[in-house]
Amino acid sequence: MKDGELPWDLPKPFVIEVLVGPDQIDELGHTNNVHYLGWLQDCAWAHSAARGVDGQRMVALGYAMAVRETRMHYLAATFAGDRLRVGDWITACDGRLRAQRSFQIIRESDRFTVMRAVLDYVCINISSGKPSRMPPAFVTAYADDVRSSAI
Repeated sequence: MKDGELPWDLPKPFVIEVLVGPDQIDELGHTNNVHYLGWLQDCAWAHSAARGVDGQRMVALGYAMAVRETRMHYLAATFAGDRLRVGDWITACDGRLRAQRSFQIIRESDRFTVMRAVLDYVCINISSGKPSRMPPAFVTAYADDVRSSAI
């Protein structure tokens, strides 16, 4: 199935594919919620790398985007063997300090959205851990890719 055939909330998501493994199933028989956060993180890192700002580049620049707030809405359970598409969009970036990503996870078999999430980020100086103005590479990677309105 092609990503364009799925019912994405916004056009042109950055997408990774996930196969739910048996080791991700909890005592209740479905995917434990901790794994969803990991998939969002994997998608965000892959998207940043695709935009030219991977972890090594962040360290070299001395800046990173740190999560400030996470809002996750679970809409349906997933199970071992489910193929999921995790899509994200940079939906806000002020070009100075803050950015936001919106996520959608779709189960491939029935095209059902099993989760939506929004993560807010703040740019930090890695050595001090304090908020800091985004370097030009971040502005290019994040502000130039915004799919929605400003923060």
